[in-house]
Amino acid sequence: QGQLVESGGGLVQAGGSLRLSCAASGRTFSGNPMGWFRQASGKERDFVAAISSAGASTRYADSVKGRFTISRDNAKNTVYLQMNSLKAEDTAVYYCAASSYAFYTTSPTSYNAWGQGTQVTVSS
Repeated sequence: QGQLVESGGGLVQAGGSLRLSCAASGRTFSGNPMGWFRQASGKERDFVAAISSAGASTRYADSVKGRFTISRDNAKNTVYLQMNSLKAEDTAVYYCAASSYAFYTTSPTSYNAWGQGTQVTVSS
């Protein structure tokens, strides 16, 4: 089945940066488009960013465009989310996921493998 494990979350001041990692084990996800989603307390899980299987194409939510960068290293079976200029409204649990389709989408229902999440808290 394979497993996704996120890391790199934590507490940071507004304006700061964090780099999240999503490491895959048990199987390779190099052929899957990958996505990052986030879920704030009491809210739905929202799309943040996605990347194609080879890493040539990316897409971002408008709220993070220009501040976040998604990337992947298929040799390491790892996906990253570099988050700069963090804001209080970025506070959430961040999840990585593997798409069950050959292309990425912004809908969480299109992703069939999920990590356990990592908490990001931005203090203002």
